[in-house]
Amino acid sequence: MRAAVFHGPGRPLVVEAIPDPTPGPQEVVVKVARCGICGTDLHMTETHDGPFAMPVGAVPGHEFSGEVVALGSEVTGLAIGDHVAAMPFLSCGHCRACLSGVPSQCPKSRGLGMGAAAGGYAEFALVSGLSCVSLPKTVGLDQGALVEPMAVSLHGVRGAQLRPGDTVLVIGAGPIGLAAIFWAKRAGARVVATASSNRREELARAMGADAFIIPDPEQRLSRQVARTLGSAPDVVLECVGVPGMIATAIDCVRPRGLVVVLGLCLTADTFQPGLAVAKEVRLQFAVVYDRNEFEITVDAFERGAVEPSTMITDVISLDQAPAAFEALRHRTHQCKVHMTPGPGALNP
Repeated sequence: MRAAVFHGPGRPLVVEAIPDPTPGPQEVVVKVARCGICGTDLHMTETHDGPFAMPVGAVPGHEFSGEVVALGSEVTGLAIGDHVAAMPFLSCGHCRACLSGVPSQCPKSRGLGMGAAAGGYAEFALVSGLSCVSLPKTVGLDQGALVEPMAVSLHGVRGAQLRPGDTVLVIGAGPIGLAAIFWAKRAGARVVATASSNRREELARAMGADAFIIPDPEQRLSRQVARTLGSAPDVVLECVGVPGMIATAIDCVRPRGLVVVLGLCLTADTFQPGLAVAKEVRLQFAVVYDRNEFEITVDAFERGAVEPSTMITDVISLDQAPAAFEALRHRTHQCKVHMTPGPGALNP
């Protein structure tokens, strides 16, 4: 099959032929229909060192949907031809984490598109059968490739245990921030979003933001937010993942409020514990999702949610991937770019 392969920081991806995947007993092969380019993919390919560095020879891509084209002998609940969204993990299938729908916590888990196993920047992907969530006929494969990032934000919002009438600040208007707006609004919260520019303001409002704030360098963001909401927010969802954002979130949240960190910062960060202590701020971190959150997201699409699809700003071919991937390293009008790997066929 053809895939876009990483050959080191500072070098573009290369589309080349790699071996077709063969499913183990509990695995399936998915013909990739759509795969989203994620900011994490970009960050992991920018560094040589550290636990989040993408190894040379890896195939990125963890936000994908597709059609089941091969089944392992022990897979149940799926059939050839099913359309699925896939949690990007290969796991043992037997441990408590796997059986409870959290394959990312399996001791033997390998993340697809993160270096341990080939991801969705390819014609086919090998996935655990337990990680596949079937898509109803009314849910398109384009929406299926949004399930993964939408579930990331859902996991953080569910962790916040929002109640109708709560006030929420979402920091960041990338795909994770936009999805967090969507879920917080559906939970009944009043939602204010903030980002460094107004490029995504229209998208943020389409996803449910009641107000949008661009930070004023002449005043603290916390004052702008409190003035907009009438008081400091009950919950801050940090969805940027760059140094300084946790400190900003702590400054913005109300006393005894909650900060949920969804942004994946890959460098060291600092904040002033004294302020957090004085306000008795609760600080909570969120990572990925469970199967139920994938199912909730699919259900939202089946029930007619169209707002998330506004995030898809471009669709490219596998051959266009190297150039598009490099272009996304710079400031751009794009939000979520989807790749369509093409009409590959498994070798018999």
